[in-house]
Amino acid sequence: MIPPVIDADWLAAHPDVVILDARYYLDGRSAADAYAQGHLPGAVRVDMDEVLADPGSPERGRHPLPDPGRFAAGMSALGVGDDATVVAYDDAGGAMAGRVVWLLRMLGHDAALLDGGLRTWEGELSSATPTPEPATFTPGPWPDEALATIDEAATGSFVIDARAPERFRGDSEPMDPRAGHIPGARSFPLGGNLGTDGRFLSPDELRDRFAEIDADTDVISYCGSGVTACHNLIAMEYAGLGAKRLFPGSWSQYAATDRPAATGD
Repeated sequence: MIPPVIDADWLAAHPDVVILDARYYLDGRSAADAYAQGHLPGAVRVDMDEVLADPGSPERGRHPLPDPGRFAAGMSALGVGDDATVVAYDDAGGAMAGRVVWLLRMLGHDAALLDGGLRTWEGELSSATPTPEPATFTPGPWPDEALATIDEAATGSFVIDARAPERFRGDSEPMDPRAGHIPGARSFPLGGNLGTDGRFLSPDELRDRFAEIDADTDVISYCGSGVTACHNLIAMEYAGLGAKRLFPGSWSQYAATDRPAATGD
């Protein structure tokens, strides 16, 4: 399997990969409009709500994992086949594109984030809309060993929260029913995986960041809705710390229950 993070030189040397534009905005901006205004040449847009998540609910959270058949149909329509290699990007350091990369890697497919994404891309952008040839993508169940339930997230010994520190502390909560975090969780905002240039820290630097974690540590990663938590999962894998688990419903599911919430650092 290819590394979970690759650079523009690697992409240039592998012209047969499928490039996915995975931009998504929580502030109401249109990802479709952003794509139309300019994207990496040959990139096709993957829609968060249509392909990478099922419709949200209080019981499952704002971005539940997509039904495997729904995900497979979406990948097929984008030209992603069973043997394809995928590189995904966004304009947020991989915060959104990490979702599709992690879903694909969880199923055993070759997929990686383009380090830095659009923020550091030095090549030309395109406004053309490619028409991908539909491919055969075989549906498969999400592996239980890659996921954590709400009960496991509530009792896990090493649970990490990828949201911004102010949301972890409960200072503000712009999207979910309650503010705060899962009691016992530790704050690991995803921005800490990136340097000032918007690219991932080196594996050595990431190992320093996750110094309490090794390959045997059972880490459960969550965020607001199970999207940006994938960034921490990719960062830990990139650091050589192995595959960890996602709590798909994340805070949006947890906050809709009457389970206790913690605030502060």
